[in-house]
Amino acid sequence: MEEIIIRPYRQEDRLLVREIAWNTALMGEPAALFFDGKEVFTDFLTGYFLDYEPESCFVAQVNGRVSGYLLGTRDSVLLSRVFRDKILPRLLLRAIRKGIFLKKKNLIFLAKCLRAILRGEFKMPDFSREYPATLHINLNRESRGKGCGSKLMIVFFDYLLNSKVSGVHLATMSEKGACFFEKHGFGLLHKGKRSYFRHVLHRDVPLYIYGKKL
Repeated sequence: MEEIIIRPYRQEDRLLVREIAWNTALMGEPAALFFDGKEVFTDFLTGYFLDYEPESCFVAQVNGRVSGYLLGTRDSVLLSRVFRDKILPRLLLRAIRKGIFLKKKNLIFLAKCLRAILRGEFKMPDFSREYPATLHINLNRESRGKGCGSKLMIVFFDYLLNSKVSGVHLATMSEKGACFFEKHGFGLLHKGKRSYFRHVLHRDVPLYIYGKKL
């Protein structure tokens, strides 16, 4: 039997959490499939959660090793503001210094993102009033299907309830992810699509926004 422990994030977990984020960024597959620049990309994914609200983050430890995480926030509006005003400017400067915008793989991906923006794919309703919290969850491939994700969700729900948060919303592009969140009581709030991975996946992917009242 494997020992699974869900516990609060600690600073010493940082490198492993960032490694998992990089290796699972594309619906469970590595971000290297579409982006060249590990440090910048993992800063983009995890920067707010680990640096500004680590108390809302949890890890799944399987047989003594961190194998998954749930990065959360009680206030998605605050997340957006801090990301826009503090994190994004530093990320852009770092990306310029590292030549991120000169790499072919990144130029292709950014061009696809710009095209998606111009097509209106990023326009969506704001659910932060009714569902103020949000989360990002991922597991190493070898730790999936063992109940780690469910245990992480239960711990996070308890944390939000104790923090008197009224609801939580999230986004997923994965059909399996959609089924997982529905299993945990989330209802579909919005459905769209994303085309910027078409050059990698050879198809558009759905975008599901789910919400759950607590």
